[in-house]
This record gives sequence, structure tokens and C-alpha cells, in this order.
Amino acid sequence: MDGAVGEHAAPAALPRPRSGTEPSVRTRHAAAVVDGAPELLAVALPFLHAGLRAGDVVALTCPPEVVALLCEELGERAGRVRSDPRLSLLGARAPDVVIHARRAADEASGTGGGLLRILSLVDFGPDPADWREGLRYESASNRVMQDAPVDCLCVYDRQRLPAEVVDSATATHPQVVHDGAWTASPDYRDPAEYLSRLPWPREPLEDTTPVLALDDVPSLVTLRHELGAALAARVPDRDQREDLHLAAAEVAANAFRHGARPVSARMWTDGQRLVCRITDSGHSFADPLAGFRPAHGADLSRGGMGLWLARKLWDSVDLLPGPHGLTVRLSTRLHPA
Repeated sequence: MDGAVGEHAAPAALPRPRSGTEPSVRTRHAAAVVDGAPELLAVALPFLHAGLRAGDVVALTCPPEVVALLCEELGERAGRVRSDPRLSLLGARAPDVVIHARRAADEASGTGGGLLRILSLVDFGPDPADWREGLRYESASNRVMQDAPVDCLCVYDRQRLPAEVVDSATATHPQVVHDGAWTASPDYRDPAEYLSRLPWPREPLEDTTPVLALDDVPSLVTLRHELGAALAARVPDRDQREDLHLAAAEVAANAFRHGARPVSARMWTDGQRLVCRITDSGHSFADPLAGFRPAHGADLSRGGMGLWLARKLWDSVDLLPGPHGLTVRLSTRLHPA
């Protein structure tokens, strides 16, 4: 890559999005759509060089081959850049990314008042269910991370990603980068609006015969027991079985404590993937941002961990309000024994 590209400076002071009703926004979250490695480098290198000149903590959350490419272009400066897959869905589930990113941002601001500057090459995996989870996280992060001192540039490569994912970039990022310029995204949508309108298609497994079918469950104790028995019979990995049961039991507790009876449950599996639906008959508001952080913050003794645990321990969590109540749909791949 021509060295001149690497020395182009990103703007020194980019505007941070603000809302009239929300706390001051400290995070800049931008998307750049590229088509292959040359365009990736043309976008990424100015962003990285600007961070290094400013004394920011600069981190890459990219596949290994992209990290290697960027470090080769950075040359001797590569030693000042960290690779950390846990800063994106490449290396962790959404609630853990939030925790890790906030800690890293606090450390960056505490060592000289700098920013945490993240370059992320977006990769949500091959499964459409993973794409949905990725879109949801990209949107939700604008709220749950808005008060953290972070500059994040998410690169969407058309050669790596399906068109559906690429097309989402301008709606889930407040800013876009084009020809080196950072501008407000005209298509950006507030997370509460964007997430509530996302289509959540039926999981294919839901059209098969359920391995567990419960209607009007008499008590939370009964539902927890039945969920545990069904998982014990069908989840071969013990650690995963315990994790799935813990999270599903918390969702069940929410249904009894905050919803209304009758409460029902369904579970399906094909031996490789598992889907569980828990439905209550209440009509309480389903916050689409719920579960990305504990409901009561760092004080876990106050509870409010049900959906947070679910997002940590299952691959996907969908909140599906309907005319007959609220359904929480949990789905995940099964680990081998």
C-alpha cells in the first residue's frame, strides 16, 4: 500500500452526536463500506495513524489475517496497537463486549485522558440468526456505550458480508466515512425505533415437533424443573447445559414475576441447534434494549439480570410482543460433548 495513504490525517475533532433527552454522547460510532483490501486500508490507516498521533489506546478487533495486513502497513507503529477480538462479536457475546469495552475505555482515559480507538472489521458469521444478533448489537451499542470515551470505526467489506448486513450499516451507525470524510448518516435510526421494527422471522426448528410443550404451567418451580429435565436430556456439554438452564430459568422467573399467567413454554432441537420459547400473557412493554446491561447497573444484588444472562449465555435472544402476551425466544448452537 502506498505510504501516502497511511499518513492522511483523519479529522482532529469530529462532531459527536447529541440528543436533547439523553446524557451527553461521548462515543463516536461510524461505519465505512469498502470493497476489498485496498479500500479497507485506505479507510483504516488514517484512522489508526490519527489515534496513534493523539496518544489514544488503539485496538483492532478483526480476523487474524486482517490484523496481520494492518500491522504490516503500520510498520514499526504496529507495536503500539493491540489486537482484541473481545471488543466485538468476533470474540464475545454482546453483554461481555459492553463490559470489556467500558473497562478498556476507562483504562484509556485514566492513563493520560485519551480515548479508546477501535477499528472493527464487521463479521457476524454465516448464519442469518447471527446477522440479526449483530445488527441488534450495532444499534443497541449507540445507547449502552454512549457515555464512554470511545471512537469506533466499523468497516463493512462487501467481499465478506451479505448485502443485507452491508445495507444495515448506515441505519445502525450515527456517522459514516466516505472518501476520508466523517459525516452524519442520513439513514441513522434511533435504537429504540430500529430494534422494535426489526423483523424476527420464525426459526425453522419451530416448524418441527417440540421436545417440550407446556401450557399454563402451575408454578415457577415446575417450569424450572421441566426446562432443566429437557436440557439435561438433549444438551451433551455439561457446562453449556448448566448455562442454558440458568438463563432460561431467569427468563421463566421474569414471566411469573413481571408478566401474567398463563405461562407456557416450548423447546425444539435437531441435535445441533436448540430453540426455547417462554411466553406469558402480560402486555408489559418489551424494551428492545433490555439485557445489554444489567437492569440495575453494576449492583447485581438488586436483580434485573434475567435478559442480561440470557444474552450472555445463549447465541440469540428475541423479544416478541404479540396480541396474546410477550414471548422470549432463546436460540443457540449446541456444543459437542
